[in-house]
Amino acid sequence: MTLRTASLSLSFPDLPCDLDLLPTSAYLVGGAVRDALLGRKGAYVDLDFVVPEKSVETAQQIANYHRAGFVVLDEARQIARVVFPQGTLDFALQEGATLDKDLRRRDFTINAIAYNFCQQQAIDPLGGIQDLQRGIIRMVSPENLKDDPLRLLRAYRQAAQLGFQIDNDTREQIRLLAPLITRIAAERVQSEFNYILAHDLGNKWLQYAWEDGLVTPWFPTVDREKFAEIESVAISAKYLVNKWHNFGENCPKWLYLAKLATLVTQKPEIAESELEKLKYSRSHIKAVTATVKHLLYLQTLTSPLSLREQYFFFLEAKKVFPILATRAMTVGVDSAILIPLIERYLDKNDLVVHPQQLLTGNDLLQELQLQPSPIIGYLLTEIKIAHIEGKVSNKQEALEFASELLKRN
Repeated sequence: MTLRTASLSLSFPDLPCDLDLLPTSAYLVGGAVRDALLGRKGAYVDLDFVVPEKSVETAQQIANYHRAGFVVLDEARQIARVVFPQGTLDFALQEGATLDKDLRRRDFTINAIAYNFCQQQAIDPLGGIQDLQRGIIRMVSPENLKDDPLRLLRAYRQAAQLGFQIDNDTREQIRLLAPLITRIAAERVQSEFNYILAHDLGNKWLQYAWEDGLVTPWFPTVDREKFAEIESVAISAKYLVNKWHNFGENCPKWLYLAKLATLVTQKPEIAESELEKLKYSRSHIKAVTATVKHLLYLQTLTSPLSLREQYFFFLEAKKVFPILATRAMTVGVDSAILIPLIERYLDKNDLVVHPQQLLTGNDLLQELQLQPSPIIGYLLTEIKIAHIEGKVSNKQEALEFASELLKRN
């Protein structure tokens, strides 16, 4: 049954403001209504209201009453935000002469439902409640998708988040409009990719988005094999965490970054360019490109690394190692090479990954009567490796080892 209006009592137990402060003409819209109807609850309160007039003034009044934060987000469109510790309330001026017209400008029917707290009534001019019941994402109109082409990609993100299917007509329209995705600010596209990659069902829907022409403009070397790899990344990650419970604890977002490192071209310079185009942060670009670089190295190995080789390997790869190990397991790097590296990395007392400094550069200068020069760095490195290899174990032995090195050189 398609409903235009329906009497509903939706529960918002974490609503941070007094409902009596809301104008009777204020309607809650968008994802908050959808999620309440589905019984979904997020950790963060994010509510959007539309009012026919005085949206900024309404937000200011609520902020003043609760001594909350207040900011005007868009002066021209009269959008303002009230900021509470537990979340935000946005107030926007209704677009169009009526609420009905405002809702008909939205992306999908499930997001075009409004709720009035005073009347405890839902306004549903497009059958969004029925689509929620059916688990369907259906466009409001092709023109609305064209007006903001980011909505094309958002359909796949919301399908992943909600476990819904995209209506056939909507998906066909997305395919036709897919070339428009390149007109969108890269930061906004990146955000949608991030949401999809972070979700358990995201792999499947990202592949559908690729099939429909939305991914290749940003990741041109993606193919079906890469999507199979992304599925394997998730399987590898689950294995690694089950076997080593502390795997990845020192590398935030390692699984998401392992998926991202799968999507990019497997050449560090090109991967960097692709991520820069999407305006990824420098830290994420460095993590992904380092992973690509070191994975290529691991794939060339035919036997385990020596202690010296492992020292220099971890010197460069330590910060991204959980990402790298996940990718390496996915592409089939020899377990005889990979597993010892994982076990070393996870051992906080391992000298290869966490080398101890037996002495300082000043110790070398004073005890061996040296002058500052690059030789000091060389000696400190060789002492660390000698410690790893069991050749020295204290400061005095390290000084004697350094003295012998100088004689030989």
